[in-house]
Amino acid sequence: MTGCMTNPHAPNEKYVLIAANTKVPYWQNALAGLNHAASEMKVKAEMVGPDTYDTKAEHDEFQRAVAQKPAGILISAADPSVMTPDINAAVAQNIPVITIDADAPDSKRLVFIGTDNYNAGELGGHLTSKLLNGKGNVVIFTMPNQGNLKDRLRGYQSAFTEHPDIKISQIVDIHGDPTVAFDTTKNLVSTKAKVDAFVCLEAIACPEVGEVINRENLGGKYVVVAMDTDQRTIDWIQKGVVSASIAQKPFTMAYYGAKVLGDLHLHPPTPLSGNWNDNPTAPLPTFVDTGTFILDKGNIGSFLQANKLATSSSGQ
Repeated sequence: MTGCMTNPHAPNEKYVLIAANTKVPYWQNALAGLNHAASEMKVKAEMVGPDTYDTKAEHDEFQRAVAQKPAGILISAADPSVMTPDINAAVAQNIPVITIDADAPDSKRLVFIGTDNYNAGELGGHLTSKLLNGKGNVVIFTMPNQGNLKDRLRGYQSAFTEHPDIKISQIVDIHGDPTVAFDTTKNLVSTKAKVDAFVCLEAIACPEVGEVINRENLGGKYVVVAMDTDQRTIDWIQKGVVSASIAQKPFTMAYYGAKVLGDLHLHPPTPLSGNWNDNPTAPLPTFVDTGTFILDKGNIGSFLQANKLATSSSGQ
C-alpha cells in the first residue's frame, strides 16, 4: 500500500535556512541536516547568508527570502534586535519562521530549536573547573551581542561560583574576527601573563588559540575548552593542544526544524502569529533542546564516524 501513497508536499515547496558565517563547518553540518530533511520530504531547500559575521547582511538575506514567499524559514538570529522586526513581518505574511542555534525570544517566531545555551555554558564551566583542579585564571573569547553567547557566559560564570579560586581574568570580544583570538592569545602567551585556561564560547576562536599554543610548543600547559566541531578544533584535540570542546548538534537543529516547518505548511495553525507562549493548547513547544556533549580524545573517533555517515547520507 505504501507504494500507492502520494507525497503530501508539492515539489516546488521551498524552505530556506538563513545564518551568518555560513562557510564554517558548523553551518555546513546544518546544511547537511536541511538537505536530508528536504530529500525525505521531496521539496526544495537552500541555505543563504553572509560568509562572515555580518548582521546587516543577514537582515538583507532574510528580506530577500521573504520576498520569494517560501513555505518556511529557519533563521539563526545573530543579533535578535536586528532580526525581531523582520521575523514578525514574515509571520504576519503567514510565512512560518523557526529560530535555530540563536534565538530571537521576543519575536513571533514559532519555536526555538537549538542548544540550551545556559546549560552548555554550565557544562563547559564544570569541565574547565575539573581540568583546572578548581584553581586558575581564565580568558574567555566571545561576541557579547549574541544572545546565545550571553547565555553561555552566564552558564560558565555560574559553574565558576562553586570554585572561588577560579577567576575570569579577561573577556575578549572577537567581533566575529578569529584573528582577534590569535593576536590576544599570542600576546598573553608571549608576555607570560597569568593565564591558566582559554575558553571559547563560539566556533571560530579556539582554532586560533590552538594555533598559537601549538606554534609555541605549549600543548598541555594550558587548559583550552572550545565550542563546536570545527575541523581544526578536532585536529587540536587529537594532538592534545585543545583539551575538549562543547559540541552542539547543528545537523539535528536544521533537520528537525525543516521537518517541523514542513508539518506547519501542511497543517497551518490559525492564527499563525498567535500568542503561543501563554497558550496551554499551543501546537508547538516554545523550545526544543537538541543537546550538547563533551568532545575529547576519548570519543572523537566515534564522533567522526557518525558525522561522516550523516553528511554522506545527505549528499554533502
